[in-house]
Amino acid sequence: MAASRTATRTLRALRTSTRPALTAAPRAAFQQGGRRLYSSEPAKSGGSNIWAWAIGAGALGAGGLWYLNQDGASATPKVFTPKFEDYQAVYNEIASRLEEKEDYDDGSYGPVLVRLAWHASGTYDKETKTGGSNGATMRFAPESDHGANAGLKAARDFLEPVKAKFPWITYSDLWILGGVCSIQEMLGPNIPYRPGRQDRDAAACTPDGRLPDASQAQDHLRNIFYRMGFNDQEIVALSGAHALGRCHADRSGFDGPWTFSPTVLTNDYYKLLLDEKWQWKKWNGPKQYEDKKTKSLMMLPADMAIIQDKKFKQWVEKYAADNDLFFKDFQSVIVKLFELGVPFAENSERWVFKPLNA
Repeated sequence: MAASRTATRTLRALRTSTRPALTAAPRAAFQQGGRRLYSSEPAKSGGSNIWAWAIGAGALGAGGLWYLNQDGASATPKVFTPKFEDYQAVYNEIASRLEEKEDYDDGSYGPVLVRLAWHASGTYDKETKTGGSNGATMRFAPESDHGANAGLKAARDFLEPVKAKFPWITYSDLWILGGVCSIQEMLGPNIPYRPGRQDRDAAACTPDGRLPDASQAQDHLRNIFYRMGFNDQEIVALSGAHALGRCHADRSGFDGPWTFSPTVLTNDYYKLLLDEKWQWKKWNGPKQYEDKKTKSLMMLPADMAIIQDKKFKQWVEKYAADNDLFFKDFQSVIVKLFELGVPFAENSERWVFKPLNA
């Protein structure tokens, strides 16, 4: 795994000097400094100025909330409406902590934060208008216990100190912002973001089975993604997120990374699908593929389905040949995914955040 991290950082350093036009200006590699503190000091007792959060962000839309400013005997309600720079501060907090624990996976929490944002959004049903990122219902059972969400407690726990430091942001907006931040910091395209999601309770949990089953083939993929409102091209573009991260035998049952650089977003996922020779892995686990050459990479049955289906494969070939095209289409489709079913305020604005190491 140490060798994988070294290779990833080398690729990241190279890519910062050759970033596609669609992305931001070249960024330096992540800071490898000491531990960063992420929570403020405890409030001192007996102070004359105490902030008491009174009404959650859901009451006022995109992050607005009341607080009581108590000074002696007086208490004056005020409205705090977060602006771009407030969300940029949350972004920066997440970005600054992504690589704090070198022993976590490939040295970054980025991939698991992308997966959290993806799975929070991917429960949407266009017919019933239920599910999606609005609600952050994975905080509760039974949704938190669904098999497809195994291992995502690590991502939710990672974001808890951020929520404590910025209590005005909803979990729903925070989880998506974590995904946006991680994609950009892992050298992907800039992802436009807009707040306005409201948290909901356990009654809004979605039923199991709405997320893709990696052991299935193209018919299953279409059933899942068509339910959300995606077409074949968008299904393949979203699949490119598998360039990031790895599977874990103690979570999904599958094991291994899809690419040699699991903390850098590239079109390598598509290239590897087409260029490598894949064979069934011989092991005591669920059916998955391994690359014949190194036996260190894996593909899932659902991954292989997109090159076994002619309509899917044409898009795999296009993205394998053109990273800029992949980034353009990925940017568009991930924004669509993250916004499914969200009741944004009329004329709400999308923002693009400055990466921490721009």
